[in-house]
Amino acid sequence: MKALKGTGVSAGIAIGAIHVVDAVDHEIERRVVDDPKAEVERFHKAQQTAVEQLKALRDKTAKEFGEGKAELFDAHQLMLEDPDYVDSVVGLITSSHVNAEFAVNSTAEQFAAMFAEMSSSYMQARAADVKDVSKRVISVLEGHETADGAQAQTRHIIWAEDLSPSETVQMDRSLVLGFVTAKGSTNSHTAILARTMGIPAIIGIGESFSADDDGLTAVIDGSAGTIFIDPDEKTLKEYQDRKADYEHRMSLLQQLKGKPTVTKSGQTVRLYANIGRPSDVTSVLANDAEGVGLFRSEFLYLESEDFPTEEFQFNAYREVAQRMGDRLVVIRTLDIGADKQVGYFGLEHEANPALGYRAIRICLTKPEIFKVQLRALLRASAFGNIAIMLPMITSVAEVHDAKMIIEEVKDELRAEKVAFNENVQVGIMIETPASVIMADELAAEVDFFSIGTNDLTQYTLACDRQNSNLGRFADPHSPAVLRMIRMATEAAHRHDIWCGICGELGADLSLTDEFLDIGLDELSVSPASILPLREAIRKH
Repeated sequence: MKALKGTGVSAGIAIGAIHVVDAVDHEIERRVVDDPKAEVERFHKAQQTAVEQLKALRDKTAKEFGEGKAELFDAHQLMLEDPDYVDSVVGLITSSHVNAEFAVNSTAEQFAAMFAEMSSSYMQARAADVKDVSKRVISVLEGHETADGAQAQTRHIIWAEDLSPSETVQMDRSLVLGFVTAKGSTNSHTAILARTMGIPAIIGIGESFSADDDGLTAVIDGSAGTIFIDPDEKTLKEYQDRKADYEHRMSLLQQLKGKPTVTKSGQTVRLYANIGRPSDVTSVLANDAEGVGLFRSEFLYLESEDFPTEEFQFNAYREVAQRMGDRLVVIRTLDIGADKQVGYFGLEHEANPALGYRAIRICLTKPEIFKVQLRALLRASAFGNIAIMLPMITSVAEVHDAKMIIEEVKDELRAEKVAFNENVQVGIMIETPASVIMADELAAEVDFFSIGTNDLTQYTLACDRQNSNLGRFADPHSPAVLRMIRMATEAAHRHDIWCGICGELGADLSLTDEFLDIGLDELSVSPASILPLREAIRKH
């Protein structure tokens, strides 16, 4: 038996035979062509064929997973038709008289390297996307019908160096038990699709990957990131039992839909969901969340090539508000900066961006950007139960300044006779030690607190959350962090406002009892964590 460790990106247990997929790109031969014009035409024809394939993939994905996940292939099509990308390929063919396959591969490597060097984890994940679309074009140029590898015809665990989003979405779920990759990112579309498809998945096993394992039996635990190849009888039996228990538990959790989130002693907790885009509401409703506790509006900026317009944002916020009905939707104003960089903002390079120019600091110094978002938010508030949340607050003065801008926008809308909720809630995120220390004064100014435990842990313990070497030191269970949470909650209650958690810690079932004892009013977690958390709260 061989035990391996990776990073689990999609929960569940799978047991079955390994099917190795050759995801290593073969070497593309460089050839000199006599007629560059004809070669450019050959590229354009292959490009068009690849676009048609992507459209078909989009339709398939929309049918199976909804429009939200299908948008990935819209992005792939835009990438394939991007003028810079096309000009690079055509320029190489024309200037160097090289074959189209080589020009496409060289362009893919150049663009992927550019994305990989960006500080934003979201943009880094786009390196895989540009390789994916380029691989598709090369496959067409080489005469293959699609860019996708053959699958085994029996139920199996896919074993690969890496998987592209299109390869993942085309998996036959009746045959694929799970997948394990040597590479990959937790922020990649492939990982997101695995979670959506409900397929146990593990990435990042690195040099432990071996094609020689093809055909061997494996056990993978997508929650723990553990893998056992050729397991002994005891291990196999243990995980067969765990798998049965997991599936039974998931089935039982469905019975909690519609049940109140209340402890045995009668303590009620509001159980909300975190989202990044309007399409995520489908999962929020499917998992019976009682509201949206965190709409990360910055994703509307991260996924745009220029500042999103007021109308674009208004439509996004209105869609979420209308679909959620009377349930509260807390929308965080843009939290750009730190690990979320957007090129068109023109932010200067910072040695320590986590302590730099980000979130509310950008909004207060660039009110022209802030006001566009606030207008969209306030207009959307007429269509549902929207609340506005300000990130990275450290002082009462920042709250005063933000509220003054909000009032200015309200005055503009009144003058234009545009409807909005005059009593829209305005709250703040508690994610800095300064905001905890000033919690009493801040609570007197706002309608609610929402604790961002990821940044609160980072700033309280002086540990960069992006630094993998600090795992043993960046402990979110630290008594210092938990004391900060208690202090903020107690200050909120002294001023009769509600306090919740919208960070990853909210879904940590080992802390649920403590959070209930602290008296938190609300927990906002990923949609998939809603029902397990409701079960834990109802047992308290």
